Amino acid sequence: MRRREFVAGLTDALNLKLHILHASAPEDFDRVFATLAKLRPIGLVIAGDQFFTSRIDQLGALAAQHRVPTIFQYREFAVAGGLMSYGASVTDPYRLAAVYIARILKGERPADLPVQQPTRVELIINLKTAKTLGLTVPPAILARADEVIE
Repeated sequence: MRRREFVAGLTDALNLKLHILHASAPEDFDRVFATLAKLRPIGLVIAGDQFFTSRIDQLGALAAQHRVPTIFQYREFAVAGGLMSYGASVTDPYRLAAVYIARILKGERPADLPVQQPTRVELIINLKTAKTLGLTVPPAILARADEVIE
């Protein structure tokens, strides 16, 4: 089974310590969050991986329960109780697919179409979670957010 990682950061003056915590099955999440409770990180970054993506609700609930400020790449994570998400729009690839289909239906060869990557990223902040964690999100960050969940 492929290794999947949690990355938690602890700051200490100007030093940054990273702790990489592994989860290969949903049963590992409780152990990982128990370890996080001992480490007392200032934040957790969950790697973008299908294993984690398919368990967004569980991870959001655990992050909220253990009061760990957490970021993930998809909006659904912030909706599920995570502090924030920052990543490519989930809907943009569907829009691009529609553009490709239209071009192909108009006669363009699929092999001639350019490969495109997402060009838009979204920052979603869950203010309810921030307040629960006792965090104040600076106004400048809130102004840059694509969505603020209250």
